[in-house]
Amino acid sequence: MTWQFTDGGKVWWYKFSYRGEMIRESTRQRNKRVAEQIEAAHKTGLAKGEVGIRDRKPVPTLAEFAKRDFLPFVESTFKAKVKTRRYYTNGVDRLLEYDALAGEKLDNINSDKISGYVAKRQRRGLQISSINRELQVLRRMFHLAQEWGKVEKVLPKVAMLPGERHRERVLSSEEEELYLAKAKPLVRDVDTILLDCGLRPEECFRLRWENIKDGNLEIHFGKSGAARRRIPMTPRVSALLEVRKTQATSEWVFPAPTKSGHIEPSSLKKQHARACQESNVEPFELYCLRHTCLTRWAPHMDPWTLAYLAGHRDMSITKRYIHPQVCTIRKALENARGGHRIGHTAAIPETDIERLSPPIN
Repeated sequence: MTWQFTDGGKVWWYKFSYRGEMIRESTRQRNKRVAEQIEAAHKTGLAKGEVGIRDRKPVPTLAEFAKRDFLPFVESTFKAKVKTRRYYTNGVDRLLEYDALAGEKLDNINSDKISGYVAKRQRRGLQISSINRELQVLRRMFHLAQEWGKVEKVLPKVAMLPGERHRERVLSSEEEELYLAKAKPLVRDVDTILLDCGLRPEECFRLRWENIKDGNLEIHFGKSGAARRRIPMTPRVSALLEVRKTQATSEWVFPAPTKSGHIEPSSLKKQHARACQESNVEPFELYCLRHTCLTRWAPHMDPWTLAYLAGHRDMSITKRYIHPQVCTIRKALENARGGHRIGHTAAIPETDIERLSPPIN
């Protein structure tokens, strides 16, 4: 290391040979100790590059990753899916309320910190299903952080809590008759479509008159790519839509003075609760009607057709919607005991046929 005069005075320069190449640079420092550290750093940097080592990228905290990367990704990817965006943004908001997660670097988050978050949410009285939805958001964030190279090590596995309650309610024919008899026209028409066609409630709410063609309900988009499908209508669905068509004043089958222009879950909440109360039917969610429809269809069609009509891309999801009833199990046992051969289907009662969609052309 040598001195050299510049316009600013004396500064230290260093000179060394690396792989036959002479390297000579100024440290721009007057202090020899600092100059030597700069020379050593230059040599170290060259050595790292030679063996393929790179300086470690700074790892963002969970809050930084959420705001700079994850939420913009959600906004752009699910621009047309309001409920999906709300699901992710709500999950992120809840996760960032817990400082032990929000302010921690991604690669420092471990199972203990995740367990602490779960314990906090449980103390607040949240159900297991609600906590699991938030944990699913955290799991998705971890997967994307690794995929995008934000961390260099594998992040911990985010396990779901056991004991989550799933929708298993299926309305009986008697409950259906009592409920529909007490329901107001709007709720009755929506519920009939859900019961006979197995739509998701939001798919029913968004029905336009252009979706009704040649005796079918055509769903153009939905929760996943598999939501695009054609569902044949039953006679009673066709009849109620015929009546609504004669009174139509909008492109929507179920118009409402809402921001979207069609009915929303809040539009039916009070009327649905009143119908349950007046009919003495145990309260249920509208989504249970979809479970009821798919459960009724299941014994009468193959799994692939059922998954298609349900709008599922994976038959394992469809299985969650099928809840075998006592009468179905009894009939299956009677067929088995009566020598019913595998590969043949018993005749379907006329009352059940009316509930089924006609075959797809």
